Amino acid sequence: MSYTYEYPRPALTVDCVVFGLQQNAALKVLLIRRKLDPFKGDWALPGGFVQISESVDAAAARELKEETGVDNAYLEQLYTFGQPDRDPRERVVSVAYYALVNLSEHTLQAATDASDARWFELSVVPPMGFDHRQILECAIARLRAKIRYEPIGFELLPKMFTLSQLQQLYEQILERDLDKRNFRAKLLKMDLLIDTQQKETGVAHRAAKLYRFDMNKYQSLKRKGFSFDL
Repeated sequence: MSYTYEYPRPALTVDCVVFGLQQNAALKVLLIRRKLDPFKGDWALPGGFVQISESVDAAAARELKEETGVDNAYLEQLYTFGQPDRDPRERVVSVAYYALVNLSEHTLQAATDASDARWFELSVVPPMGFDHRQILECAIARLRAKIRYEPIGFELLPKMFTLSQLQQLYEQILERDLDKRNFRAKLLKMDLLIDTQQKETGVAHRAAKLYRFDMNKYQSLKRKGFSFDL
């Protein structure tokens, strides 16, 4: 049986706030330059319309890959934005996501309706089309809150990392200095880091130990009520 609807329906889109980090660099966000109207030539978040046969999660992953080349990123639903005037084309509701990637593991490649894709430090983000500044601010707030109680920050690091890299990550996101001794003591007490028995190479200073995060152990502890608190 087919159904018709008496009332107009809004279109549905997805928008992705992609955060990236590189060693000894500031936290960055990935933007695309729009090839089409509206806001042609302006910077915006990667995203697009949800196809009739796909889920919003699948649409977010697809649009991110099509417009920027970023694939297999940590992607989490953020919030739904539905102000009536947020898109000049028609009534559009957008489901926003945020993603976390390590910059060294992803090569950008603008495609489809994006003429360019580029990383911007959060302090120098250019004007953006639609309500994308509001979406970005919402994602920054979520990231800063959640990194304190979930180990999502490890998605921004290489698979093997030093304790200094991990502390710099938290300082970048939280925008404040952390006491080195207290930070390391709390982290090591959780017993979630695996000593790889390897050290940094090609550094001018004394080579530091390299660690990996034990996600399997964390998931097991979480099911028992463990609280990740930094």
